Amino acid sequence: MSGRVPRLFALDQNFPEPIVEALEEFLEDAVELVPIRRIDPRMSSLDDWQVLLALHVHDRPWDGLITTDCNMLNLPKELAVLCQTKLTLVVAVSAGHDPIKATGLVLAHLAGICQRTRPGRGQVWKLATRQRGAEDVWDHVEATARRRGETAQEMYERERLPGAQLARSPLA
Repeated sequence: MSGRVPRLFALDQNFPEPIVEALEEFLEDAVELVPIRRIDPRMSSLDDWQVLLALHVHDRPWDGLITTDCNMLNLPKELAVLCQTKLTLVVAVSAGHDPIKATGLVLAHLAGICQRTRPGRGQVWKLATRQRGAEDVWDHVEATARRRGETAQEMYERERLPGAQLARSPLA
């Protein structure tokens, strides 16, 4: 993000700090993620609207809060304070109570959020993922063969490994 100021987001207490810390060196040009307890240990005991207010009046220029608490989007006080403070709220909606999934979901979307977050304009980013079933590999064989102008069986027969090679490690 050359030429851009890194974004500054507070993380609620549901995000595993060791994972976030391990990734800091890869994020530092785009964003700084700070657990709320590191901003001020008292923040962990505040109501959500109070956390937003504390970020708003803090010495550092916070862009917003990242949370897994989707209930904030239904609470009148929290919504009013979010409008007033013009902070960005990022909610990992579909992560449930899985902190690893929530962290992955946030990290997958973080670069785009940082590029499109505008200071002085309240925003809500609802991050979700959808669980999908496994796909049959043969469907992909058929699609690839079709794109190549041949049948799946022709392509498979040409590319398949002989039994002896299939039983031997390429590292041996």
